[in-house]
Amino acid sequence: MTAAGGAGRADEVTVTACPDGPLLVRGPARLVDPEGREIERHRATVALCRCGGTAIPPWCDGTHKVNGYRSGDDDVRGTASDGGTGA
Repeated sequence: MTAAGGAGRADEVTVTACPDGPLLVRGPARLVDPEGREIERHRATVALCRCGGTAIPPWCDGTHKVNGYRSGDDDVRGTASDGGTGA
């Protein structure tokens, strides 16, 4: 994995933890459910829910904005933008 923010190679995967929001996954990451079945992606960048309140798991639907979720990333708050939905 690479650090967020730089232009990477097409085969690189980056995961960015958005303060008080989702994990943004960029690149050809393979996502699997607890049973090991692949989760189909429809976009090159997807937003994975961290708050547990989404109606469309594992994707972020913005619920973190209304349910008071705090990621504890106080030292990086404001350095990443919120990514929206990922389905």
